[in-house]
Amino acid sequence: MCQLKSTAEITFAGRDGLRKIVICTGTGCIANGAMDVFAAFASAMKAAGIDVVDQFEALEGIREAKSTVYLSKSGCQGFCQMGPLVSIEPEGILYTRVKAADVKDIVAKTLLQGEVIDALLYVDPVTKKHCRSQKEITFYKRQHRLVLKQCGELNPENIAEYRAIGGYAAAEKAYTRMTPEIICKNMIDAGLRGRGGGGFPTGKKWEVCRVQKNDKKYIICNGDEGDPGAFMDRSVMEGNPHSVIEGMMIAARAIGADEGYVYVRAEYPLAVKRVRKACADALKAGILGDNVFGTGLKMRLHVMEGAGAFVCGEETALMASIEGDRGMPRPKPPFPAQAGLWGKPTVINNVETLATVPLILGMGVEAFRALGTASSPGTKTFALTGHVANTGLIEVPFGATLREIVMEIGGGITDKKGRIDPEGFKAVQIGGPSGGCLTKEHLDLKMDFDSLRSIGAMVGSGGLVCMNKSTCMVAVAKYFMQFTQKESCGKCVLCREGTKQMLYLLEDIVEGRATGDTLAVLEELATVVQRGSLCGLGKTAPNPVLSTLKYFKDEYMAHVIDKRCPTGECRKLAKPAISADKCKGCTLCGKKCPVHAITGEVKKTHVIDEALCIKCGVCAQVCKFDAVTGV
Repeated sequence: MCQLKSTAEITFAGRDGLRKIVICTGTGCIANGAMDVFAAFASAMKAAGIDVVDQFEALEGIREAKSTVYLSKSGCQGFCQMGPLVSIEPEGILYTRVKAADVKDIVAKTLLQGEVIDALLYVDPVTKKHCRSQKEITFYKRQHRLVLKQCGELNPENIAEYRAIGGYAAAEKAYTRMTPEIICKNMIDAGLRGRGGGGFPTGKKWEVCRVQKNDKKYIICNGDEGDPGAFMDRSVMEGNPHSVIEGMMIAARAIGADEGYVYVRAEYPLAVKRVRKACADALKAGILGDNVFGTGLKMRLHVMEGAGAFVCGEETALMASIEGDRGMPRPKPPFPAQAGLWGKPTVINNVETLATVPLILGMGVEAFRALGTASSPGTKTFALTGHVANTGLIEVPFGATLREIVMEIGGGITDKKGRIDPEGFKAVQIGGPSGGCLTKEHLDLKMDFDSLRSIGAMVGSGGLVCMNKSTCMVAVAKYFMQFTQKESCGKCVLCREGTKQMLYLLEDIVEGRATGDTLAVLEELATVVQRGSLCGLGKTAPNPVLSTLKYFKDEYMAHVIDKRCPTGECRKLAKPAISADKCKGCTLCGKKCPVHAITGEVKKTHVIDEALCIKCGVCAQVCKFDAVTGV
């Protein structure tokens, strides 16, 4: 039997006097130079005479060597806008926006002299306090990081680190000490619901597949995350791929599968690389293969790159893609758990769902149910983006309110110039193109499956796009309709033609061609597409339109009746003008106007020539006094 080392056998740097430096190497931080920072640390520490270890296995036997520093990489630490992030343990120091040029100072002052460099610490925008560690930063301390915890601590490319914290112990337990029936019951009792959007009970899905009489079954991880603004699954695959593999192993044991596929978007090259390495390392370690944990059971995993079709997030379309066909959905029933991949019983779960499974077996059903709400236990990851002070990847228990997420973790809504605006909140689009809008009246709504469904919204993938008062909600609906119309596979007429016609109607509205009948036709068409489309893409495509019509009807009416965009965002309806009360005659707008449509003398009110103006909005962007209106 494969014996896994426990936490007591392999100890992390920082716990026994060893210093550990962790550089975030998620996609966002890498794009901002994290790998250059990593290389700079290795070079600078060696030049300073510090012993550097960059392989976890090499730490054995040198725990008491105080001069040794473990230099490691992690996946996404969440606070993406502040990257590259550098953590120093055991002091708990978190440096933000670190550049390779900063590293010599960090080595000289922090590592050798014990000084903290204030210029690299996060500064709270409200209190102006320099925050030394994650525990002091509101963005982190208001979260409950369960699935994401190890993403910011472990080296995702080192299986030894995952095993050191008890990784694969839950899978070993499932294969050697639990029956498939008991595993399914554990998931049912835990109340785990699919984190991919629909929220279907995971244990019930597994149980349906388990009872199917078939000598071949499959487990599939759906990593085809395609919602605009969503990057939760990508970050888990990049930051802790072994947790996903372990979840797949447990699911396979529960349903009787011996083979599985990790389906990852080709646009996620780092996730593909790390998942592939994790699978290869698990196979080499004897965790995957033909004799799992000495039980004689087989488990093989394949990594497949999706071609980027949004519809392949739908499970039957995803299976068609794996089979080599065009990714198009098929009617249900039969459901995949009955007849899925190549006609065999198949369970498909998304990345976050599978990464949660080992945690449930490790912490126990009751401890898991203590988090979240009665009907939605556990936690949920969200990608917090848009007009909000703190953007990034967060995790909170189900039941947290929108106010807690946006105003506390997010730090509040920002205006056009990035300043905190206490009264600036307008809406949040949740769940991407499949979701809906949440408004001020929903700020205290509990964020869980049932509460959101009750108002016509959904958790979806977990994208949260925050919008301030300068956002045109009609333009938002048009943006998401453009996305879903392009991504429609075209199989069913209602989705293929209905989304196209809805987009035409929205274009009429924002470009001033709409009539009094346009809104009635748009709402009727949206309802028909929602009811009659074949798969989830078509059924949910109208959600952004219907929710904005419901909560922002006055904005639609202004576009249609008054031919005016209240926010000035729709250029075709813009009526730019310069306020005499605010204009200081600085001449900047006139200098920047590309068509010279603005005239005026220094220190006198300027004027826009409507005949020349192309409504580009440059004047409003450069004006320091907010004197330009109607754009």
